[in-house]
Amino acid sequence: MKVLLVDDEQKFALMLSKRLELRGIPTQVFFSGEKALAEVEAGNRFDVAVLDVKMPGIGGVELKRRLSTVDPEMKFVFLTGHGSGTDYETGCLTAGECLPKPLKIEQLIETLNRLLPDA
Repeated sequence: MKVLLVDDEQKFALMLSKRLELRGIPTQVFFSGEKALAEVEAGNRFDVAVLDVKMPGIGGVELKRRLSTVDPEMKFVFLTGHGSGTDYETGCLTAGECLPKPLKIEQLIETLNRLLPDA
């Protein structure tokens, strides 16, 4: 399983990446949707993308739409620290799995394993 992690909160993203790596899950981190999209368009393949819902520039839901056109097999998990009903109803829930921040690492790993049972 190879994870693409995109979150504009750099400390959070680096900490989450380190925690996943310690559990044997290779992770590549980007702090903007634009850079992550460019990486995938350049041919780097990921099994699952973990995306922050609200980011400057390309937000998580729009990034999912664009990444899906490049790699239709990619799975998606959304993270939101805002937790408003609007985020869930119009954003991440309609686009895929959605987890609240602060994030419990076990919950994310369980979600990743459910999305990619053979990984």
